[in-house]
Amino acid sequence: MKLLAVETSTEACSVALHIDGEVAERFQIAPREHTKLILPMIDSLMADAGLKPQQLDALAFSRGPGSFTGVRISTGVIQGIAFGADLPVVPVSTLAAIAQHYFKMAESDYAFTAMDARMGEIFWGVYQKNQQGFAQLLGDEAVTLAENIIFPDGLGKGIGSAWGVYQQVLSNRLGDCLTGFELGHLPRASAIADLGVLGFEQGKAVDVEKAMPVYLRDKVAKKESER
Repeated sequence: MKLLAVETSTEACSVALHIDGEVAERFQIAPREHTKLILPMIDSLMADAGLKPQQLDALAFSRGPGSFTGVRISTGVIQGIAFGADLPVVPVSTLAAIAQHYFKMAESDYAFTAMDARMGEIFWGVYQKNQQGFAQLLGDEAVTLAENIIFPDGLGKGIGSAWGVYQQVLSNRLGDCLTGFELGHLPRASAIADLGVLGFEQGKAVDVEKAMPVYLRDKVAKKESER
């Protein structure tokens, strides 16, 4: 299985290439420079592997949520490659990618994932590591006020950029469910690749015309037991 993945939804820009279980990655934190970096990163990674796009089995990209411009960059780049090489595409959630990378690094199997969505809101999703080691969404992803988050009962750690802005509100809301939080967790193309291969194997790849970004809107949240 050969799959190329891109991720540009935050200040980080990254590309990953999955070849038969091995993943190579280019990663750089470079706000507002994604358009300059992403294509050279792809060319470098593909050249090192001695591959052309037509030799890939599929593509994967971060479909959001995230910065509007960043999500459009990853979508546009993948659409261009997919059209040119006639490849299927696996859209992957940015929040899922953050949780997936965290689960590969930590022993925890439960994550309260929150990205700063600006304008007083956050992108929110609760993920659990399944038996195969992949991030599995519990409930729905949403854009919401920090004080209105939905979360199932369970112990977990907070991860993502919103914890640096709304840590007190989120901590108060989660109460005893929260075991701590960690800043600095950004989505990475290596996690997009992991989830992209899984999605491909599960039949979730789509034609390029359906490889579109996802923007979360108007999802109000509260604890499941309070609904």
